[in-house]
Amino acid sequence: MKYQLLKIIVCPICYSKLFFDSKKKELICNVDNVAFPIKNGIPVLLKKDARNFTL
Repeated sequence: MKYQLLKIIVCPICYSKLFFDSKKKELICNVDNVAFPIKNGIPVLLKKDARNFTL
């Protein structure tokens, strides 16, 4: 994940900052507790593809 892209990309649900999980290759929103997958190097920021998780 390119650092410059990570600086400008936000959660499509609440518009908060996303964090990159390098182990699982996904973008994390800690506000909504969802993770967005990265497929072929492209973030998939669709609500239907988000995975719910709890901290």
